[in-house]
Amino acid sequence: MARGITPALAAAVLAAVLSGCGALPGQRGGGGEERQPLPVSAASTPAGKSAEQPAEQPAEQPDEQPAEQQDPPIEQDRVIAARKVRTGGAELVVRITGLRRQGRLATLTWTVTNTGGARWQMNSGMGDTPGGLGLTVAGVSLIDPVNGKRYTVARTGAYPKATCLCSNYDVFTEPDEVLPLNATFAAPPPDITKINVDLKVLGVFADVPIS
Repeated sequence: MARGITPALAAAVLAAVLSGCGALPGQRGGGGEERQPLPVSAASTPAGKSAEQPAEQPAEQPDEQPAEQQDPPIEQDRVIAARKVRTGGAELVVRITGLRRQGRLATLTWTVTNTGGARWQMNSGMGDTPGGLGLTVAGVSLIDPVNGKRYTVARTGAYPKATCLCSNYDVFTEPDEVLPLNATFAAPPPDITKINVDLKVLGVFADVPIS
């Protein structure tokens, strides 16, 4: 099961320079590792299909940072995007339940429900293995196709002691299990009201509204 973010971890990550946007291709990312671009699509893209890749931009430091940040609530009764996904022999339903601005930050919440009869072996399918964040959702990102930017999960530190402002999880999700997940990014500009959400092995969700 996913573990929540502790206040100490949130304060440490927010006190550092956020790597909310990935570096330009060929430059170093905020975690000290060279980043490779991920698949991008202007429409929903099933897992495993490649598409056009936007440029990545460096993150900005928030002006004000809260001393503590509690785990964002999972609004399971409010679904803004959903899809059935089959991966690793498992049948899943992915539901995005929120993408909310909070000052200079934006928090994404979603759930993964195992609706099949087989357990889902996730491995590092949503993580960032080169950054030492394999069993987390540090590999997911927000994609702004209008401005050609990719926003990566806020993190601090370098391999092998990197931490992220996001959920981690166990290797397996059992049948009928609902896995709640969240990740925090630098917020896109206020004029961006919809954005693509790249959940890696779970595919790309296009035009997710930002509240």
